[in-house]
Amino acid sequence: MKTLIELYDERPLENVLGTEMFRPEEMIMLCPPEAVSDKALRESLSKYFEYRGCQVKLTMVPVSLLDAAKVEKQLRTILETHEDCAIDISGGTDASLFAAGTACGDTPVFTYSHSKNSFFEIQNAPFARSLPCNVTLDARSCFLMAGGTLLPGREDNEELKNKLPQIDLLFAIFRKYRRIWRRQIGYMQAVSSSEPGVLSAEGEKTVKVDHGRVTADEELLRELSGAGLIRNLQIEQDRISFEFPDEVVRFWLRDIGSVLELQVYSACLEAGCYDDVVLSAVVNWEGGSTQRNAVTNEIDVVAVQGIEPVFISCKTSDIRTEALNELAILRDRFGGRRSRAIIVTSAPANRNRALMRMRAAELNIEVIELGDLTKDRLVKRLKQEI
Repeated sequence: MKTLIELYDERPLENVLGTEMFRPEEMIMLCPPEAVSDKALRESLSKYFEYRGCQVKLTMVPVSLLDAAKVEKQLRTILETHEDCAIDISGGTDASLFAAGTACGDTPVFTYSHSKNSFFEIQNAPFARSLPCNVTLDARSCFLMAGGTLLPGREDNEELKNKLPQIDLLFAIFRKYRRIWRRQIGYMQAVSSSEPGVLSAEGEKTVKVDHGRVTADEELLRELSGAGLIRNLQIEQDRISFEFPDEVVRFWLRDIGSVLELQVYSACLEAGCYDDVVLSAVVNWEGGSTQRNAVTNEIDVVAVQGIEPVFISCKTSDIRTEALNELAILRDRFGGRRSRAIIVTSAPANRNRALMRMRAAELNIEVIELGDLTKDRLVKRLKQEI
């Protein structure tokens, strides 16, 4: 085909998947007038196709998709003025689908099935006959198609892949000292600096943290030293000093939530079923290239298998309803129908956990708790999400 006709859908994947799969010369999208006048939408689609290597001319035609007669008129005009057309009816409203059926004549028509992950011929489209979808997305693509931009996060994901053994050691130590971890990270923050290049840490054994005082746990420090996560450890009568091996590990040991996020990231990679895994995915909702004066969110881990993104939120504290709602909004906004959401917690169980699980089930969010955080169990749970 030279020309692919799409019916605009609020689910981003339906707007781009046909072009991804069949690579037409021109994609004509019938859109509501307000969508055509939305410059951000046009720019995001253009950026998406450019990023994905689709050399396609994008034409957006304004028409109310709730008015079957007007949609039919526009379709007939397009079919009369363009060569080698095909119509994708994967998206659109009931009225626009009815109009497509009325206007198509002998034009090839096909659709996409989410449940089968395949394209299917409706009429005169043998190229789409029971054709499995072989499109593979990455996290950046998922955000671009929905009008967002993946910004640089606080972690270099390529560098992290070289630190997987350190991540395993860190999580093993965390599990052993989980009950005092939050307070000990507070100690680390008190005796060290976040300034670039400053890797040394020194302070009294007992320091003021928030509204109380924390004493360094010497055994924890010795285990961190034995694992190479700190070095040059010196424990004196009333003072302690050590160095971080690099700024990455320094951040891990100054941030309470990093250890759980790193364990989930590492497990996603070990699962071997994801095409892309990103830790600390910062997304600009409005498609800009910076966080300044923009609506942004940070998603702890995003993993993508084929065209299915999984959004994962990690909590070292109890899971609150607000966290579940936020995760559901992010999943629906940037993932669509085939996306999943998981929330992971290392907090001990309490009486309110049953209510949280009920709310998570209502929002179709999977919950992974402390008992499933060992690497083998976590990998198994993550594979089950595919």
